[in-house]
Amino acid sequence: MKLHTKYFSELDVITFFKIAKARVDIFVVEQNCAYPELDEVDQDANTLHIYALDDEGQIAMYARCYPKGSDCIAIGRVIVSQSHRGKGYATLLMQECLAKCDAVWPDKNIELSAQTHLINFYASLGFEQISDSYLEDGIPHTDMKLNKKAS
Repeated sequence: MKLHTKYFSELDVITFFKIAKARVDIFVVEQNCAYPELDEVDQDANTLHIYALDDEGQIAMYARCYPKGSDCIAIGRVIVSQSHRGKGYATLLMQECLAKCDAVWPDKNIELSAQTHLINFYASLGFEQISDSYLEDGIPHTDMKLNKKAS
């Protein structure tokens, strides 16, 4: 499955619709969270949208990477569609996100707000827990960080 990386201005309307629909299907419907899923980060000129389409042309996996403040990059909205889970795609997606972050923002640390049940997954990629668990939209989350700067 081929991963694509595009800035918002490079996304065609059909692809962005597919991305938005997949995110709403998972974060709003599947996880039963009523919140404004689309935000200003989506259209920011510096946000990278990383995704893959399956054989039917639907979103198989997606994440976005974007500057958060002056000293770090955030990875968020990480999804793998239901029909593609359990096949290692989350690891593939996150490895691509990390590679793109390193290429575009080589000296920045990377942070994410992990759903708490996924702490071990993100830890396997080198992320360290930097907060206690907290509720975000009714789901336990934990902040995690990948330190790239030399100490």
